[in-house]
Amino acid sequence: MAERTARLVLLAGAAALASCSQGDREPVYRDCVLGCEERNCSGGALKHFRSRQPIYMSLAGWTCRDECKYECMWFTVGLYLQEGHQVPQFHGKWPFSRFLFFQEPASAVASFLNGMASLVMLCRYRTSVPASSPMYPTCVAFAWVSLNAWFWSTVFHTRDTDLTEKMDYFCASTVILHSIYLCCVRTVGLQHPAVASAFRAFLLLVLTAHISYLSLVRFDYGYNLAANVTIGLVNVVWWLAWCLRNRRQLPHVRKCAVVVLLLQGLSLLELLDFPPLFWVLDAHAIWHISTIPVHVLFFSFLEDDSLYLLKESEAKLKLD
Repeated sequence: MAERTARLVLLAGAAALASCSQGDREPVYRDCVLGCEERNCSGGALKHFRSRQPIYMSLAGWTCRDECKYECMWFTVGLYLQEGHQVPQFHGKWPFSRFLFFQEPASAVASFLNGMASLVMLCRYRTSVPASSPMYPTCVAFAWVSLNAWFWSTVFHTRDTDLTEKMDYFCASTVILHSIYLCCVRTVGLQHPAVASAFRAFLLLVLTAHISYLSLVRFDYGYNLAANVTIGLVNVVWWLAWCLRNRRQLPHVRKCAVVVLLLQGLSLLELLDFPPLFWVLDAHAIWHISTIPVHVLFFSFLEDDSLYLLKESEAKLKLD
């Protein structure tokens, strides 16, 4: 929910700076990359590079040019540290020590663990909540949408390319919109299914237009940031308003309110932007790690609420 919004804000800001970071503007870095490519990335030298490259690196799409940029990044970082200067960013990112084919190991592992937490809670939800519960289909769909988003987050932090970046952005936007739809169904749709259906069609139209513009017109980071902040605020305000209105009647909504507030608070970790500790652990990775238990709490709320609604619907049927 709110976590994905904050994450999009960070990604949009980083991407906007990707072409003008201090490190990749350095002549020593650019000369290093150019010289490395001339020596290693054509003719017989390229064949030699490919013959020595581990199979997992080639399968992950690491090219000779990528290897040159990686080696020259660390060469430049070394010069900065020797001169007593602060570590620079390169292409909008801090320098990370690669592990196997993982470009940002800590963030990739944290994204994977968030996905695993969602998967475990989905299995628990499907085990404990009967399919006859009114919210069952919507909650299960939300879980699968979240799993898909965490999959692409893991892929993006493993290997940052234009495709993986866009998939991470688009899937994160999908999670926020589906969270809004989930809130709509819970607050309005159970009493007025036609309203929920119309709203679902509207959200699908919004998502299609959003992805089409960014894919077919131009990838505008400023627009993407504004769009996701807007829908994120709608999501947070709607959920919190519903929680406050039902806090006495439904004690379990406190879990939902805690989730929303925790995610808003944890997003402040992103303001602590610093070079990675041990060249692996940065503020973004710490933030991802901290959100793992929050997903458990939110799915626990969905489970409690679905069981409550099931009991309520069964009681109405007995009265009828």
